[in-house]
Amino acid sequence: MSIDMVCSAHPVADFDTRPATLADAGPIAEIYNQGIADRIATFETEPRTAAQIEEWLTGRNLVMVAETGETEVVAFAASFPYSNRPCYAGIGEFSVYVRRNYRGRGAGRTVLTALIEAAKAAGLHKLTSRVFPENAASRALVKGLGFEEIGIHRRHGQLDGRWLDCVIVERLLGKGATE
Repeated sequence: MSIDMVCSAHPVADFDTRPATLADAGPIAEIYNQGIADRIATFETEPRTAAQIEEWLTGRNLVMVAETGETEVVAFAASFPYSNRPCYAGIGEFSVYVRRNYRGRGAGRTVLTALIEAAKAAGLHKLTSRVFPENAASRALVKGLGFEEIGIHRRHGQLDGRWLDCVIVERLLGKGATE
């Protein structure tokens, strides 16, 4: 999973956050599909449908949305179990995506902060992700929220026939951060 937060000249705005509901599947799909089309944050190349996103909104996944005062969903942050192996319980692999016209306005920071709090409340001890090295805005976002860059996956996958590396980021939470 990767992060999509691109700087823009727009002013920072205030956003409300909340857990995503099934009604948010359409807007989340639209936002994620923008990230897929932009080719800066994920190896995925096939657009997602609202029905596919609805699958995210059940089970052990944490999905938060940021919305405007008009209740338009403008960003989401999602955490999925890192692995189904019991030894990795408590680790979430996260992604953040922001609607194009809201990038650089604080929506990514706001929704990722909400996801961090939700992950703590759910008892997770770590959030981790992978970021394309050239995605400087996403790297700055996670660094600003206390994530550390701990390594690089070399030639981790191909996107449009080109091998790409990924910077591994993580943040320890709760008891994981204090032991």
